[in-house]
Amino acid sequence: MPTPLSRRALGGAAAGAAAAAALGAAAAPAQARPAPPEERDFRAASPRRHSRRPNILFVLGDDLGWADLSSYGSPHIRTPNLDRLARQGVRFTDAYSGSATCSPTRFSLYTGRYPGRTKGGLAEPIADRSAGLEPTHPTLASLLRDSGYATALIGKWHCGYLPDYSPTRSGWDEFFGNFGGALEYYSKLGLGGEYDLYEGDAEYKDLRYYTRILTERASEYIGRDHDRPWLLNLNFTTPHWPWVADGDKETSDEITRRIKAGDGRALWHQDGGSIEKYGQMVEDLDRSLGTVLDALRRSGQERDTLVFFASDNGGERFSYNWPLSGNKGSLQEGGIRVPSILRWPARIDGGQVSRLPVFTPDWTATLLELAGARPHPAYPLDGTSLAGHLLRGDDVPERDLFWRVRGERALRRGDWKYYRGKTGRDQLFHLGRDVREQADLAAAEPGLTASLRTAWERIDAGLLRY
Repeated sequence: MPTPLSRRALGGAAAGAAAAAALGAAAAPAQARPAPPEERDFRAASPRRHSRRPNILFVLGDDLGWADLSSYGSPHIRTPNLDRLARQGVRFTDAYSGSATCSPTRFSLYTGRYPGRTKGGLAEPIADRSAGLEPTHPTLASLLRDSGYATALIGKWHCGYLPDYSPTRSGWDEFFGNFGGALEYYSKLGLGGEYDLYEGDAEYKDLRYYTRILTERASEYIGRDHDRPWLLNLNFTTPHWPWVADGDKETSDEITRRIKAGDGRALWHQDGGSIEKYGQMVEDLDRSLGTVLDALRRSGQERDTLVFFASDNGGERFSYNWPLSGNKGSLQEGGIRVPSILRWPARIDGGQVSRLPVFTPDWTATLLELAGARPHPAYPLDGTSLAGHLLRGDDVPERDLFWRVRGERALRRGDWKYYRGKTGRDQLFHLGRDVREQADLAAAEPGLTASLRTAWERIDAGLLRY
């Protein structure tokens, strides 16, 4: 029986079997921005290197823009811990979220499938108690647990509410965090004015700054004396609104007062925030992850732990997305291209950059293969495992990356991107030459535009209707 997540101890060390090998996948790389001079193009390490099955620390930031990290080009935000993680592993320039908002991307990560394959994934994002991730659906956590992993989720869930939906009903042994899409960082009040901090399925009272609490909990989990490999999904809410940095109690108190007075828009904080405040929150996220990574190093598990960091979707109104167009909610590059970093010292060399187009469901397939777990045959994955590419340098065959949100569609094949926004007009961009999506080549390439539109419609026909 797994030890329940307590208010003091959480846990961690790993044991394991040999890592499984893998197959690969991907399209022609796109030209994003020049890599820093210390980076080199990705190359798999010697295939003779072996390791046990990795622990998996999968970290999500919330509404973090593609260029909000200094290693991705931010001119005013400093992220030394994430930059160090990138130097020690692989930085992906052409990595995408599974959707343009919070909960659909989380569905795509947890199921390894397009959000539109499940009813809960049609909400963009989930805003009430009518939808969620069905407990009967296999997840990354349930499949890893069945193959011998301990599993925990700390932080934002946003895949449904109690009593019907919960991480502990979907494969995670332990849960500590919030169920909704946002909460006030001190009072823990959510969008409906409800208190939203839980340990398992029970409310947990702690009125300290939320990012501090999650950092503490994750560090405790990693430090536990595990007797098997583990998966920890660490889902920060930082830097999602409201724009409250650590120590901003006056701002917190004002937002809390408005929420309690019935102001349904108070948490959105549309009358607050600034570029400076946003930068403080991102830098706090960086420091917090640094604390967690220090705990991993002290635990002696760093070499055998695969750490992955990404954002759940593109940035919000204070994000730095240059040179991308669009932001959260849009299928333009700024809404779905996200900073993504992978480190696994036992098997993957550091100081590398990859321009391979990848998206969230690929990581689900990859992690399952690296852990020696199999997808459920009744729920085929939409992602492609990159394990063979990462470990042995296998070529990744060309495939299409697909997105659908209400009113927008997009598909990427190699450097080409087919896009239809709310104007209803088909557009075609060559991302290798025009990452900003300004030069519409649909009229110049009618055959390719039609081919990509047909490919998008073929995938869409197999999904649930809105």
